[in-house]
Amino acid sequence: MKKQRYMLGVGALACLALVLTMAQSHAGNGGTEFSGTWTTLQGWVEGTLGKIITTGMVLTGVGMGIARQNLMPLAVGAGGGLGLYSTPTILGQVFSGTIPVSAPTAWLAAQPVFDLPHLATMLL
Repeated sequence: MKKQRYMLGVGALACLALVLTMAQSHAGNGGTEFSGTWTTLQGWVEGTLGKIITTGMVLTGVGMGIARQNLMPLAVGAGGGLGLYSTPTILGQVFSGTIPVSAPTAWLAAQPVFDLPHLATMLL
């Protein structure tokens, strides 16, 4: 039991050290060979084809709702159509999010740890 706790603590410290030493986050950078495919798929989903598929999902939901006398299939069809239409925008935001290191952050990282009161007065 003690060994498991020790290993868990070492793993947590290793993860913390890894997170604290990261300078920049690069998400979705590169891979330009697939940009044509992504543009094509995005055009299909957000264009006329996507609107036709979304309308079909909603109409199928309406038909199933009438057949079952329940509004839940309508909600599922509308939610699926909305998800289909907004997926490229959401994926684009998630995978292109980069966090650059700003000048104050780099300056703060270069300061000694023991000088925290002086640092606080300079930042405030």
